[in-house]
Amino acid sequence: MAGPTEAEIRAAADAVARIGRVGGVAAKDGAVQVSLEVDPGRAGDAGNERRAVEAALARLPGVTSATVVLTAERAAPAPPAVRPPSGAGGGRGQGRIELPGVRAVVAVASGKGGVGKSTVAVNLAVALARQGLAVGLMDSDIYGPSLPRMMGISGKPALAGGKTLLPMRRWGVACMSIGFLISEETAMIWRGPMVMSAVQQLVGDVAWGALDILLIDMPPGTGDAQLTLSQRVPLTGAVIVSTPQDIALLDARRGIAMFEKVEVPVLGLVENMSVFVCPHCGEGTHIFGAGGARAEAETLGAPFLGEVPLVLELRERCDAGEPAADDDASPSGRAFRDIAARLWQQVENRRATGPAPPRIVME
Repeated sequence: MAGPTEAEIRAAADAVARIGRVGGVAAKDGAVQVSLEVDPGRAGDAGNERRAVEAALARLPGVTSATVVLTAERAAPAPPAVRPPSGAGGGRGQGRIELPGVRAVVAVASGKGGVGKSTVAVNLAVALARQGLAVGLMDSDIYGPSLPRMMGISGKPALAGGKTLLPMRRWGVACMSIGFLISEETAMIWRGPMVMSAVQQLVGDVAWGALDILLIDMPPGTGDAQLTLSQRVPLTGAVIVSTPQDIALLDARRGIAMFEKVEVPVLGLVENMSVFVCPHCGEGTHIFGAGGARAEAETLGAPFLGEVPLVLELRERCDAGEPAADDDASPSGRAFRDIAARLWQQVENRRATGPAPPRIVME
């Protein structure tokens, strides 16, 4: 039996859709997929609507499976000015998010994915907490949140006053992530405006309390979410994570350039996966090159915070939700604790010297 036409699919979906608008339609061999554009303000009703549309499509002759994918449409807000007003912390664009009680906010960023940025952010947070600091960690990656798994946290955050999220806590760190609000299998099929709105809420609508430092694990790259955070959150500075290889360093330069444009100082570079240590013989191999991030930091006039080796136990601990920085016997844990101490010194120096950011020259 031939499957339904696109017109028949649209008609069936439109007949039951109440809050969404039918977007793209695809059909092949009885499998039908429809995108349903829903106003972010009606997101709470979207699940029921999706199920109703899927049921209507499944009843069409020739349909063997029906899938509805939710997307969000909203007119994009006017972009903030590229050059915000000067002041402590930089990035003071329109719609600034206030974080009372938070002494310093530091972005952990990379120009590309795959360099272990989230691993560095999680372990830095735990290492800073072990120094006796009050630490918060916010996971701003909407599409691929990893903080819950790496910190070994399950469950959902409570609400205070019906609208303010209370951070989840483990390893002495106050944590927030979209991953606490969705299952690990959920695909976040959101467009730019909805992502930016969610990111801002995960920073500003959280009862962080009194913190010495809040680390923000930035999404990889230099897109809308990164620019929004850089301009609307009172950043004290940024940490750039890279591997030693040339292609990763090229992307790291782009990340540094973005922070320079929005007047956020770079507090230092971290070289992750600096050397592979064989778990059997203990020999080290520089599979991504050697010393690239250190040399890059010297070229750019930015502090070099340290190196993290590529070791099996680090991967195993991250997967198990047990950060290496909490293990005194771990070589990678010691590296993170040294880097955290240098980072905190840079934060203290930044507060002591005032608002003028260091000049980083891009060659």
